Amino acid sequence: MLKKFSVRNYKNFKNEICLDFSHTAGYQFSTDCIYEGLISKMLIYGRNATGKTNLGKALTDICDTMFKTPRYMNDGVFLSADSQEDSAVFSYEFVFEGQQLTYQYARGSDLELQWEKMFVGNEKIFDCNFAAKEFNFDNLNHIEAETANVERYMQSLEEAEDIVEEKLPFLRWLVSNVALKNDSILLKLSSYVRRMIVISAGNTVRFRPRRLFDGFFESLEKDEKLKDLEDFFNSMGIECGLTLKKLPDGQRELYFSHEKLVPFFETASSGTLALFDLYRWLIPSTMTPSFIYLDEFDAFYHYEMAENVIKFLKRKYPRCQIIMTSHNTNLMTNRLMRPDCLFILSGSGTLTALCNATERELREGHNLEKMYISGEFEQYE
Repeated sequence: MLKKFSVRNYKNFKNEICLDFSHTAGYQFSTDCIYEGLISKMLIYGRNATGKTNLGKALTDICDTMFKTPRYMNDGVFLSADSQEDSAVFSYEFVFEGQQLTYQYARGSDLELQWEKMFVGNEKIFDCNFAAKEFNFDNLNHIEAETANVERYMQSLEEAEDIVEEKLPFLRWLVSNVALKNDSILLKLSSYVRRMIVISAGNTVRFRPRRLFDGFFESLEKDEKLKDLEDFFNSMGIECGLTLKKLPDGQRELYFSHEKLVPFFETASSGTLALFDLYRWLIPSTMTPSFIYLDEFDAFYHYEMAENVIKFLKRKYPRCQIIMTSHNTNLMTNRLMRPDCLFILSGSGTLTALCNATERELREGHNLEKMYISGEFEQYE
């Protein structure tokens, strides 16, 4: 699991911003927000333009670094506009079965990797400085990767020197080119990062080409999956029946079941479409997610539906680390979350848990929403 993350000089985060998932306050309620001593369910509040989406981009940048699979579209802006530094620095601390792995790197842009290094425990495993052309692979034996042909890796860097593209991260090369044991910490890291998912409320499905859903619709025809989608909607408070039909051109179309079939995408509300997207990304997948960033997940939901979604995610993915961003203060309650799992992202780029944003000792009986609206935590916004 991800234990700690920090980034500096990235987009609107000029100064370092840090998420420490191990910093819990020992509350004895809403314990399903914690897994193995780490925060597994987190809700982040912040005014518009504080960087909630950028935080998700930063957290999942490692997906692009390790596997060239970015979770967000590139918007062309990378470094902080208020800084003179020439790189953004990312640091990830993971813990796998009691063993700690730290991976750090610096980028000047989406395509410019300047350096990377990795530690297991306190032992530095490798250190690559691409700008200075300085490399240290002396401790690969500590992860049983001493058979790695680092000369071949160096050769690949030399061959790409005249090509304007990202330097090949050594970690990406190592995972792809070395036979690792099944219990290797690198394989555990690889598995975690591959299963990191981003879902944004802005990704509306209404205007997407239908062909994008062909594979998903085909999966709904198997093993009563359509009934499962229908039950999912009903559990969220949307009472409906669904029908899937194959059209003469071979494409499939989803309908609401009435005496006359009603096209799903043309008539579904924004909230129903958002639920459809959530289901499509998560439920049919054979790969259980390790980390989910739900950006403004409840933008189209009634507050009761938003609560239902959180409860559903807790039940369905107890081990998964899920970060949700929201403006909905109805969710700021100890019934669902807890003060050490509720955070405020400020306009200056600081992230503060509610339990650290007041001199009061927050207890289960406190009305967190009322305190928030009355300005109790205002200095941290």
